[in-house]
Amino acid sequence: MYNESDEDLVNGDYDLEERQALRRVAGLSTELEDITEVEYRQLRLERVVLVGVWTGGTVVDAENSLAELKLLAETAGSQVLEGLIQRRQRPDSATYIGSGKAVELRDIVASTGADTVICDGELTPGQLRQLEEVVKVKVIDRTALILDIFAQHAKSREGKAQVELAQLSYLLPRLRGWGGNLSRQVGGRAAGGVGIGGRGPGETKIELDRRRIRERMAKLRRQISGMSTARETMRSRRSRREVPAVAIAGYTNAGKSSLLNRLTGAGVLVEDALFATLDPTVRRARTPDGRLFTLADTVGFVRHLPHQLVEAFRSTLEEVGDADLILHVVDGSHPDPESQIAAVREVLADIDGVGDIPEIVVVNKSDAADPVVLARLATRERHSVVVSARTGAGMDELMAVIERELPRLDHEVHVLVPYERGDLIARAHKEGEVHSVHHTGDGTILHAHVPAGLHAELERTAKPVETV
Repeated sequence: MYNESDEDLVNGDYDLEERQALRRVAGLSTELEDITEVEYRQLRLERVVLVGVWTGGTVVDAENSLAELKLLAETAGSQVLEGLIQRRQRPDSATYIGSGKAVELRDIVASTGADTVICDGELTPGQLRQLEEVVKVKVIDRTALILDIFAQHAKSREGKAQVELAQLSYLLPRLRGWGGNLSRQVGGRAAGGVGIGGRGPGETKIELDRRRIRERMAKLRRQISGMSTARETMRSRRSRREVPAVAIAGYTNAGKSSLLNRLTGAGVLVEDALFATLDPTVRRARTPDGRLFTLADTVGFVRHLPHQLVEAFRSTLEEVGDADLILHVVDGSHPDPESQIAAVREVLADIDGVGDIPEIVVVNKSDAADPVVLARLATRERHSVVVSARTGAGMDELMAVIERELPRLDHEVHVLVPYERGDLIARAHKEGEVHSVHHTGDGTILHAHVPAGLHAELERTAKPVETV
């Protein structure tokens, strides 16, 4: 377990400082009013009104959902002015919230000076268009909001490509033309439809845009496939060395990166925001008895995670599917942690092989959680540990549980290793579980559990103690 002094700055601190330096600021327009502003302009902070449709559950569930949408909007850099909840059996097929509520929403937008409406759900292209026609400002849905956050926070080349692919998948069925753009056509030749071979209907502007998007998506898929090869190579190398793998999964902002930093000193970015880190981080750690294992921090989950993101980040989520143990991190201070657990397990169920992997529920933020909630979670989730990544409480118990749950090494050896093969003793300490080491005049007597590869090497080199 890693301890770090408050004075030390790690990579995550620099990343956080850089991200906060680029925050949007209120009152500054994105549009240029003077040419001298070109080097100094900053993005305008969008002023938004939130709206949700309550179709089932309790009013507390509906309020929690809208509160989460508020956190998403603020993470994206918006200023939330107002929130509305409409009680309906199902969302309206035309305007999502119904014509009467849409007019009420228009009045609220006008009175608050909002420039964007964010809906707590995924809207069809028709719903988006018709609601915009009523409220007269930009309308986006929950999916577009999450994609925008991912686009802001992606740092690696692979992460940026995955986010762009998800955005294009979302955009493709929602392309819209304005005025004549829908019907504007290009002839069959680059000559603009003039001359022999240039006559005919050609492509409309929107058809051309769709074709370009499909070509770009195909290129991104090839790039991501090539990038995932390197990740698979690293995974196979760890597998050949028989190093157990532990994956950290959980709801966004549950404290996964904080837990990774506490256990390994990884120094990844930690911020009280949703989807603060997207790129997976793999670090080495050791159990209390010295056994080596890897710890991987994966992308956070959220209710109704857009399917475009699940598909685009499938190669990243495979880190979870290839693990020997899953640490399912839960925010114990959240008003409804059970719903977070259900949302994460819903996404994990779509990943091949996850159902057979042991899971430890790590209830984080115990220092800020209600003891009654912690007791309820401990009763519901029998295989759980309560910790605080901020204070370090419960970390020793967590490491003991990890040590107990890691796959056991099948090969027990009790051998005499020649002194010139001290490298095998070092490998036993690094890759296996050493029970005892005794030095004699002829060599080192080793009693340990080791992986298959080291066992085969010891059989060729060392002598069983019984025959010495």
